[in-house]
Amino acid sequence: MKESILNGKRIMAVDDDPDILTILEKEIRMAAPNCYIDKASNYQRATELFASLTYDLIILDTAFARTFDLLELEITRPSPYPVVILIAHTVNPETLRRFTGMGVRAYLPKDKLSEAVPLLEDVLKYEYLPFWRRIFEPLRGLLNTGRRRTLVEVRS
Repeated sequence: MKESILNGKRIMAVDDDPDILTILEKEIRMAAPNCYIDKASNYQRATELFASLTYDLIILDTAFARTFDLLELEITRPSPYPVVILIAHTVNPETLRRFTGMGVRAYLPKDKLSEAVPLLEDVLKYEYLPFWRRIFEPLRGLLNTGRRRTLVEVRS
């Protein structure tokens, strides 16, 4: 088994549900036991961590009360950290567009936390490369965009 790129990295995870934070930490630690994970379940704790430590990656929950405030703090930094957004159930495409415009690197559905490690590794591995397909692939079943028909189906 190859060593995870997450080993030795510092990650901050923010979610108001402690169970989500526990599951996420467990998944990351199984692949990267030497990863540093700081968890915050409220805005005050998140801003304290954000102000006092340097992170390789930040994970934020869309439903967290002040996610956009935290993201605004992040993008105004001289060297912003990569951000991954946790999402639940269906997602409003306008919200996704707003997050993407603010520099979010990837989206992770909460019901797919078992797939968190490969996604987080890719975010760090391809930090400066566009990888839109990888970002939106986990969202395939969550967006109601309708199905496009192929040219063959149209001609039939």
